[in-house]
Amino acid sequence: MRLRIGGRLLAELGWWRLALLGPFLLLSVARAFVVLAPHAAGQWLVPLLVALFIGSQHRRRPDLAFLQLTAPSFRPWLAAEYGLWSVPAVAALLAFGQLGAALLTLGLAVAAAWLPAAWPQDSKKRRRSLVRSEALELVSGLRQTAAAVWWPLLLAGAVWGRQYPEVPALALVVWLLLLAGCYGNPEPWTLLLPALRQPGAWLRRRVGLALLYLLLTAAPFAGLLALGPAGAGGAGLLLLGGAVLLTMVVLARYAFYPDALLVRLTQGAILSLALLAGQPVFPALLLVAFAGLLWKSRQRLSTFRQD
Repeated sequence: MRLRIGGRLLAELGWWRLALLGPFLLLSVARAFVVLAPHAAGQWLVPLLVALFIGSQHRRRPDLAFLQLTAPSFRPWLAAEYGLWSVPAVAALLAFGQLGAALLTLGLAVAAAWLPAAWPQDSKKRRRSLVRSEALELVSGLRQTAAAVWWPLLLAGAVWGRQYPEVPALALVVWLLLLAGCYGNPEPWTLLLPALRQPGAWLRRRVGLALLYLLLTAAPFAGLLALGPAGAGGAGLLLLGGAVLLTMVVLARYAFYPDALLVRLTQGAILSLALLAGQPVFPALLLVAFAGLLWKSRQRLSTFRQD
């Protein structure tokens, strides 16, 4: 059933979208594995990244309550599925002789099947936030990705390794990825009603709030980076790059609204282009993608416009 549903979703996306998005995703993932796997310390980031990805996808699954009712012993089947998802990372680690990190990657991927849902399925049991609807996407995303738990851990790691500029920079990049994950799920159409009159103003407000969240949460990491050898210029350049990427992630959320799968694939392709930005052609592709997302998001929201 899972294969059949996945095939239908891929058919709905279309072959040309897969042909554009697929290679960038594969290249970025392969490059990340090749860079991290042979490194003595970087190899241990692979299990962490795999666990974060699979765990966040599992906690967002809308069918967990259905599986609990129809097949109470579904967890081992999910564990086998998640184990298959981790095979590329495990294979890359084994290729470089990193047996311990490979076993940890497989174990964390399998254990993700027993994680609870991001929130109770019954809306009456959901905790009400004190933050108003302006920050709804951030509050919802922080609950789904557990980013509020990871932020102090990343900050503590950045403080501990502040004498090395790579440590605060890596912590800032990881936090940027977690913050981008908060915008993976398109909001319900009922919350999109204010956008139906002024799509442009809506997009500017969403992007502005996202950049404000980035500035407030990334300021400690940038401060540690500025006090180190990288200086204020390096910290500002990294923040500027993060702001551009986050803007594109938010635009992708509305460019393909309300198809959550296509939104996440597009956001993944954006982050993949950023990882491959060392090659001469990819910054130009990133610029073209930025302009395309800006046009597509306005055009997509305009189809729902009501005057």
